Amino acid sequence: MNISCSAKKNMGLNNSSCEELCRRCGKCCLADFIAYVRDEDILRWEREGRIDIKSVIKNEHAFWAGDHLISADNGRYFHGCPFLMWEEDHSACSIYETRPAVCRNFAPASSEICPLWKPH
Repeated sequence: MNISCSAKKNMGLNNSSCEELCRRCGKCCLADFIAYVRDEDILRWEREGRIDIKSVIKNEHAFWAGDHLISADNGRYFHGCPFLMWEEDHSACSIYETRPAVCRNFAPASSEICPLWKPH
């Protein structure tokens, strides 16, 4: 039986193979990160003294415009999450150790934004 990564996660099953599937392409980092930040993330960043992260969230005023992020202040096009960076041929997260829950909980192939996604 082939169970999707997101189904494994929802069922509480071991999804270690899902980690191996991620291509680190950065497509999931093109989503509206700021809109999905939870209070628990902000409280953790406050405890950690991460004013750098809070400043970006406060000052970016980004919103999702169909297929990309733009600034609500001046219409500037964002090229993904402000914490997305590139290392040679793959993406990386500059705040990986303290990334928000939406990022920690994202499972490869669980959304149309992921190149591994397949309709059921």
